[in-house]
Amino acid sequence: MAAPIKFGVGQSVRRKEDDALIRGKGRYTDDVAPSPALHALMLRSPHAHATYTIDAGKARGMPGVALILTAADVADLGGLPCLFNLETDPFTAPPYPILAKDEVRHVGDAIAFVVADTVDHARDAIEAIDVKWTPLPAVAGLVNAVKKGAPQVWPDKPGNVLFDVSIGDKKAAEDAFAKAHAVAEITIVNPRVITNFMETRAAVAEYDARKDHLTLTIGSQGSHRLREILCDMILKMPKENMRVICPDVGGGFGTKLFPYREYALISVAARKLKKTIKWTAERSDHFMGDAQGRDNLTTAKMALAEDGKFLGMDVDLMGDMGAYLSTFAPYIPHGGAGMLPGLYDIQAFHCRVRTVFTNTVPVDAYRGAGRPEAAYVIERLVDAAARKLGMTPDAIRRKNFIPPKSLPYTTATGKVYDSGDFVAHMKRAMEIANWKEFSKRAKAAKKDGLVRGIGMASYVEVCGTMGEETANVALDANGDISILIGTQSSGQGHQTAYAQIVAEQFGVPPERVHVLQGDTDKIATGLGTGGSASIPSGGVSVQRATHDLGNKLKELAAQALEAGTGDLEIADGRIRIAGTDRSVSFADLAKRPGGDTSKMNASATFASADGTYPNGTHLAEVEIDPATGIIKIVSYVIVDDFGVTLNPLMLAGQVHGGAMQGIGQALMEQAVYSPADGQLVTGTFMDYALPRASDGPSFVFETHNVPCTTNPLGVKGAGEAGAIGSCPAVVNAIVEGLHREYGIDHIDMPATPERVWVAIREAQRRHNL
Repeated sequence: MAAPIKFGVGQSVRRKEDDALIRGKGRYTDDVAPSPALHALMLRSPHAHATYTIDAGKARGMPGVALILTAADVADLGGLPCLFNLETDPFTAPPYPILAKDEVRHVGDAIAFVVADTVDHARDAIEAIDVKWTPLPAVAGLVNAVKKGAPQVWPDKPGNVLFDVSIGDKKAAEDAFAKAHAVAEITIVNPRVITNFMETRAAVAEYDARKDHLTLTIGSQGSHRLREILCDMILKMPKENMRVICPDVGGGFGTKLFPYREYALISVAARKLKKTIKWTAERSDHFMGDAQGRDNLTTAKMALAEDGKFLGMDVDLMGDMGAYLSTFAPYIPHGGAGMLPGLYDIQAFHCRVRTVFTNTVPVDAYRGAGRPEAAYVIERLVDAAARKLGMTPDAIRRKNFIPPKSLPYTTATGKVYDSGDFVAHMKRAMEIANWKEFSKRAKAAKKDGLVRGIGMASYVEVCGTMGEETANVALDANGDISILIGTQSSGQGHQTAYAQIVAEQFGVPPERVHVLQGDTDKIATGLGTGGSASIPSGGVSVQRATHDLGNKLKELAAQALEAGTGDLEIADGRIRIAGTDRSVSFADLAKRPGGDTSKMNASATFASADGTYPNGTHLAEVEIDPATGIIKIVSYVIVDDFGVTLNPLMLAGQVHGGAMQGIGQALMEQAVYSPADGQLVTGTFMDYALPRASDGPSFVFETHNVPCTTNPLGVKGAGEAGAIGSCPAVVNAIVEGLHREYGIDHIDMPATPERVWVAIREAQRRHNL
């Protein structure tokens, strides 16, 4: 077996982009400061539902004010589009105007865009705009929204329901329940969360009046799709008249993938004023104006045989859309429902899916986009089934996991799992966590007045299905390699990952590979980054383009070395005649007079129609202080199957980060709206809790990889997996401890100290403990 390439696939190469970022030399959108530039702010509704009239006359005449846009000024624009619909039951999306006209439907709904010479002058103008409000009844919360007589968000959506559809075979599920020995049932809330990436959204618009050309610099997850939506569907202008640049991006998690109102408004303002304009969101803009995540209410049932075999599954799922339909919003609960059977052999499956409007900020994809919600349901339900039958969590999983011999396996929802060994990663996680000795640790904790709980979650997700991604790999004049690709890093480490794929074939160190992303003028096409698709799709494109470039360079080298291409090999950035010391460097090839420049670059395109199915087991152990309700995670083990590991160091970082986001949701994160008036109660960091390093455990992470058969690299996407397995593992651990000590078999996320303390006190009163 050949020795691994020093910087190639499988090596723990440190991220080449980090040196600049940690030294403060990153270039984010807010760092783009063309001078002179005007500054913009948004005026937002303080009401969840109201009609209004607006008079900006006085504000328009204030010092420094250049422009104020209201709904009347942008009436010719298209609205923000919803890009998903149902093939079987098409629905009509309500309008999502760039500025709300006459009526607002959530706190933070946008009604005016102010441009001034300074941010302070813009803020003064916003305060001077005369708005007269007539509040209307509002509804917040899924349960409230579907009640008879609830306030209507949209008059033409009776009952506040966008669609009510079924997935799977209802008759088969009913037959399975009819013959069941027992039925396990849970009703769980997957709370709404707010993304809170480190870098808030921002945009800079520069307008060249002579060419009628806009340049937008935006911290987005993809420049090309954003340009297409803005130009084709909103601004109605030729795409050739707009360039979109994405510089460094400080976190995205799905939420920065979408078009937002500010991008259209800043474009309109720049063209009207023929000046450069800059807008940077304040954190309050993010809480009230950016798409939020999760927010499902689910009832799930499992039909059980006496021996613990799963006979069938029935689910009722409601997903909160908020007041408008964000770009992919209805797909999230509907697509996520396809993953509800999890890793289990459940052929009799049915799910009712309803999407519901409320007077709240729109909801869309957030790290995992429906798959974490599905994993949370099935893994909570499996533990409930184990308690119902008196089985252990691992035993009931072993009984029902799809065995390796059955792969590829088509689920009841049509997903095709191509590879994996699900018992193996669960068993390994249990070994690392010393599962067998848990009872001793629980007894020791009890002597200290604490309750220990242990729980697991074995998840599967589907990812890498964004579509075609094209990479261009070129030889530079100095012998370095440049990659042009339409994916967009928002912290994942694409510069390093793609460099390793090149190094695998060319042997060049990462510093000699340069990746260009996020510029529609320099890169022809691109899907951006989402759904853990960059390496499963973009990585394959880079690998194939690099291979093709290598063959072309061999042709050039064959002329220079007077040898046949079959006698040549590439290593260390040189092409040599195998078994000799005769070689030519990449740099010399690039400079060689008369060289065929067409042989100095290559392109390749790849699309993964089948997707990839990463899977794994998270195992959490917690300590609960019954006196305070405080929970501490004392052990956390992850064993994942990602097919092939490109970079173990970066992979661990991705998994740790995703797991911490899941832990945050499990223990503390929740966007709370007042049911009385739809006010966002948790609208700042004073009220919305994010996990700190001290809230997390010291992770133990391993892989038990089974190469993916549907991906040429063998990889399975890894960017979202940590957020998928973590919530159910943590909550299952909490419930295990609470059930053993107090008979409590349910708690909803977030399991805050108050919620845990109340549950314990209620159980003590109920059982006279």
